[in-house]
Amino acid sequence: MPNSSPTYLVDASVYIFRAWFSMPEGFENPQGQPTNAVYGFARFLCELIEQTQTTQLAVAFDESLTSSFRNELYPDYKANRDPAPEDLKRQFAWCRDLVQSLGIPAYWSDRFEADDLLASLARHCQQTNRSVCVVTGDKDLAQLVSGDGDTWWDFARNRRLDHAGVFNHFGVYPHQIADFLALTGDAVDNIPGVPGIGAKTAAALLNHFESLEAVLSRIDEIEWLSLRGAQRVAKALREHEALVRVSRQLTGLADDIPDVHAEPRIDRMAPSSDALDALLDALGFGTPLRKRLHNLALTT
Repeated sequence: MPNSSPTYLVDASVYIFRAWFSMPEGFENPQGQPTNAVYGFARFLCELIEQTQTTQLAVAFDESLTSSFRNELYPDYKANRDPAPEDLKRQFAWCRDLVQSLGIPAYWSDRFEADDLLASLARHCQQTNRSVCVVTGDKDLAQLVSGDGDTWWDFARNRRLDHAGVFNHFGVYPHQIADFLALTGDAVDNIPGVPGIGAKTAAALLNHFESLEAVLSRIDEIEWLSLRGAQRVAKALREHEALVRVSRQLTGLADDIPDVHAEPRIDRMAPSSDALDALLDALGFGTPLRKRLHNLALTT
């Protein structure tokens, strides 16, 4: 059985972007540079650690918007996204500095996305009999809920899903999430999928055939299913088989990143008080949040 206390694996970008869009204007450092995203992210970290009292967690950041291995497979991957403004890029760097100054392991890469880094950490945890709680709002990461005790936690909405909960919410099991997204596509990441196949149809296909590979190898059977538009679905899959196979390469996660497996760090270390104070001074954070952050440092 896995350890009862999970390792928390945090998808930082989700919470940085939420803070960027939700925090009011007026948060600035002494130089007049916006700090709303890092301020909101800092509050999120406080709430997460205060609630869980965990000493086992790691945070992953996205640094590979146009340079990941997926861009090599499909050049249009995430091409629909506008580049982050400089004010936000600067705050991403401050968020990384904040995590590290608190003694929390931080991961980023110019080739692998945060999802892949978290997948590699999850694999390490599961191989060492540790359950994981993936803290995110991203459905892609539901595929990491692979064992007893694992959960997907949308912290902002306080929605926790275990293995059965993933099925109840998405209509497929965690190990089918990548196949599901390959069929439906993902407009957020510009993953094409199969035109005309939505979530209900994709779930129905995977519930019957179990996997995308089985769907593709048994296309002739689809027309005989009690599935709305079955003939149309079979035709679309035949016409777009190459596209859905590329999509599947994009939706799967790389869980074998060598750098992560060489030195997997998931335990909070003693914080650097000097580095934390210097960063908080530079950000111009007020006393209440500074005290909360320093109290976090005392819980390691």
